[in-house]
Amino acid sequence: MATRKKKTIRTIPQERTPPREQEPQVRARNFDEVNCGYREADALREADRCLLCPDEPCVRGCPVGIDIPGFIEKLAARNFRGAYDVITDTNLLPAVCGRVCPQETQCEGVCTVGASLEPVAIGRLERFVGDLAIREGWANLPYVEPSGFRIAVVGSGPAGMACAADMAKAGCDVTVFEAFHQAGGVLKYGIPDFRLPNSVVDAEIEKLVRLGIRFECNTLVGRLFTVEQLVTEMGYHAAFIGTGAGYPSFMGIPGESLNGVLSANELLTRCNLMHARDFPAYDTPLQPGRRVAVIGAGNTAMDAMRVCLRLGAEQVHCIYRRSAAEAPARAEEIHHAAEEGIEFHWLTSPVAILDDGARGVRGLRCLRMELGEPDDSGRRRPVAVPGSEFEFEADMVVFAIGTNANPVIGQTSRLKLNARGYIETDEDLATSMAGVYAGGDIVTGAATVIEAMGAGRRAARGMKRYLGLRDTDVVYGDERDAAPPPFGIDAREHGYARLRLPPRPPGTAPGST
Repeated sequence: MATRKKKTIRTIPQERTPPREQEPQVRARNFDEVNCGYREADALREADRCLLCPDEPCVRGCPVGIDIPGFIEKLAARNFRGAYDVITDTNLLPAVCGRVCPQETQCEGVCTVGASLEPVAIGRLERFVGDLAIREGWANLPYVEPSGFRIAVVGSGPAGMACAADMAKAGCDVTVFEAFHQAGGVLKYGIPDFRLPNSVVDAEIEKLVRLGIRFECNTLVGRLFTVEQLVTEMGYHAAFIGTGAGYPSFMGIPGESLNGVLSANELLTRCNLMHARDFPAYDTPLQPGRRVAVIGAGNTAMDAMRVCLRLGAEQVHCIYRRSAAEAPARAEEIHHAAEEGIEFHWLTSPVAILDDGARGVRGLRCLRMELGEPDDSGRRRPVAVPGSEFEFEADMVVFAIGTNANPVIGQTSRLKLNARGYIETDEDLATSMAGVYAGGDIVTGAATVIEAMGAGRRAARGMKRYLGLRDTDVVYGDERDAAPPPFGIDAREHGYARLRLPPRPPGTAPGST
């Protein structure tokens, strides 16, 4: 058998393989995907840049621990199905994560190649494999022995989908409850088609349906029934809450109640999920402004600005109180927005929204800022420049300054919440209610898609332990005996039995009879 020649920094392609993209002037007027992805030749060239490092820092940088060198090695050998199998061992949504995950701060951020050259484009390679799987109809559907347990998942975003998939593979009967009329959560309502097409999300969800997972849409848990009812009278043995953090934040400045002021969440939901972009084919009301000011500089702000441009706004402005260096959006998103004509106003903070006399917006009153000492976030704190107040013309203002926990679950259940309204959990993501787990943004606050998926899988491991379901990863993990017995099962499974106690009557102390 031939020995594989060791690659070095000097022997690999030196430059990162660029993707194909729509021209800025063209894409700014349509909702087609900006990044057109890799062709096969592009993917093979970029895969050749991977050094297949034995210490695998990229795997440690991935929140779900994808075997990145393993899938890239198979891709480079043109074993594309094998590459898909490696990825989907830990990540069920490669076509999604390859598009929207911030690889530059995760796997690519610690890539060994990146110490000398541009890092390997891991996200683009993952997307190539995921897209090919959708085109070819690939799906990994293992044989599942029914366990008899029923699981409820509240929220069909990335955390909920990941938890649902792992529990379905463990033989559970899984139902996902979604408040909106389509499954997908933030992937559907929060990310525009030009970054993540709905067709890609639908294709990945279809694979979950083929696993036997049921999606019940138009079902708002906490209003139609409570979490307590799920795990008592409705007969579910355990539940996972992944409702996200979609409650928008505002600044509390004068004029926020004027017509023409809205949150980025509302704008994006109307456009993405409710098809306002397709007016008049759909009747969703959304009157785009002529001159739009978006407050904030995260990925959601970039999405909101670029949506407004595509809806016909003449000018779109980004208002941000810090400098470009502190902007939380991905560098690629800021670059794309600038290419499309978005105007950036760094070190600018609004202090009031101005009334046009008819309860509409005519502009913003702003202050110039300068950067002072770092705050708790590690970024330099913006400080107002005395006497720098000025007015800025706008007829629509969009707030994209962060989100808070969805309050419905907390208001309608006895789950313990923290001071900010997020659900409190232990290290296994178990909540204060027996059999109920939670993960993703509703626990941590806003995070990435892949981090939410990691939380969903972690919660699933805890749920399996709670239910007494055997989980190979948990039973063995990295502690498998070096010399297993010649026959029989692992010693730690001897005499293993599941005991399920009936619910304790209300008001009864633990341990009482």
